[in-house]
Amino acid sequence: MKTIFDTSVIIAALVESHPMHGRAFPWLQQAKEKKFELIVASHTLAELYAVLSTLPLKPRISSSVAWRLIKENIESISKVISLTPADYSSTIKSLSEMGVIGGTVYDALIAKVAKKAKVERLITLNIDHFKRVWQDGQNKIIAP
Repeated sequence: MKTIFDTSVIIAALVESHPMHGRAFPWLQQAKEKKFELIVASHTLAELYAVLSTLPLKPRISSSVAWRLIKENIESISKVISLTPADYSSTIKSLSEMGVIGGTVYDALIAKVAKKAKVERLITLNIDHFKRVWQDGQNKIIAP
C-alpha cells in the first residue's frame, strides 16, 4: 500500500520530545519494516532539514545530525517523488483560484505528489489543511 507522510508526521516521529511522537513513531517503524511503500515529496526533504535544524531544542539539532536523520530514516526507506515545473504552476494557480494563501502551499504540493504517485493514504497531523487542498482525496487523509 502506497503511503505518503506529511512533514509534520516525520518531524513528530524523529523528535522524541515532540508531543505527537508516540502516535507518529509507529508509522515510521512500519515504513522501515516495509509494511507499506513510503512515498515522500522531494521538497519535504528540504522542509525537514529546515525544521530539524531550527527547532528550539536544547541541545539544538546540528546541521550534520539533521542531514543524517533525513538520510538514514527517510531517504533510505522511501521513494522520493519530484514535481515538474508545470505541477508547481498548476498547484499555485489552483490555490490562487481558491483564495488559499501562505504555507498551505506546501501541503498542496504534498497532495499533488500524493495524486501523482497514486497513494492510498496520506498521513498528517494537519488533516484540515489537506482536506482543504485535496478535496477529491479526503477519504485517504488520516491522522497517525
